[in-house]
Amino acid sequence: MDNKSNSELKRLDDAARAAWLYYVAKNTQDEIAQKLDVSRQSAQRLVALAVSEGLVKVRLEHPITQCMELAQQLKERFGMLDCEVVPSDPSSPNDNHGLAQCGAAILERYLKSETPKVLAFGTGRALKACIDELPAMQCHHHKLVSMLGNMMSDGAASAFDIVVSMANRVNAKHYPMPLPVIASSVQEKKMLHSLQPVKSIFRLIEQADATFVGVGQITDSSPLFVDGFIDDDELDAVMTDGAKGEVISWLYDDNGKLLKNEINKRVVSAPLIINAKKPVYGIAAGEDKIVAIHAALKGKLLNSLITNEYTAKALLNLSSQ
Repeated sequence: MDNKSNSELKRLDDAARAAWLYYVAKNTQDEIAQKLDVSRQSAQRLVALAVSEGLVKVRLEHPITQCMELAQQLKERFGMLDCEVVPSDPSSPNDNHGLAQCGAAILERYLKSETPKVLAFGTGRALKACIDELPAMQCHHHKLVSMLGNMMSDGAASAFDIVVSMANRVNAKHYPMPLPVIASSVQEKKMLHSLQPVKSIFRLIEQADATFVGVGQITDSSPLFVDGFIDDDELDAVMTDGAKGEVISWLYDDNGKLLKNEINKRVVSAPLIINAKKPVYGIAAGEDKIVAIHAALKGKLLNSLITNEYTAKALLNLSSQ
């Protein structure tokens, strides 16, 4: 908004007022027109502008029966602690909007707790979308901790770092991990893990009341590859090794078993807890991620899931084969 003119900012202010009157105060468009001293058509356009500019965030509270049934089937099939299935747009099964709202609602439940909580986070686009849906909050008594490095190979900050952006939104104490995602050598990894601040972060992760991670597919569109953490040759190598997915950069096969390969030897991320007793939420959906999610659930790398209808049906079909 910094680059907008005063007239544009004034129009956005009016749009926000109109949206508040419509969605929160439940005014009709005629009532909004009267209160803002504009025509009914102008009131309608202001509400539409608020939506198009992202000033309004809608969260569906009414559960959809089929989604609930799919969630229960997945929960029973994989022995999960929790499972949430959101509706999916038939024309856009890879869309993350419903996941973001559902993930944000679950995060809010933890953040609203008066008891201090430690929440651990992976990274990625789906998780970042969840954070963007959170309202501003005051959560000074909670701790947010990153499970993996937030630096690219050239030292630049990752565009999808979660902990810092979330802490700015909810005012919680946070513990980022200013390390590369994958070390250049095993020796470098050992040195980084020997640092006292890193040891402290790892201890905090072990205490986490809940964990939230993305699930990455191992294809030409793999986040590890697209975001520059591994190169073409390394992608070919891990695919040859049988990698089907990754969680916080740890690569695993189609049974969810961690690979004993060169990349995993250099992954700097916190160790994964297999079959954890506390919630470990995977937030992912879409055709490309079905195999990766299925393998992660089989291997007990996740014990909770937030996904959409399309993906839920595909996971159930795959698990019955």
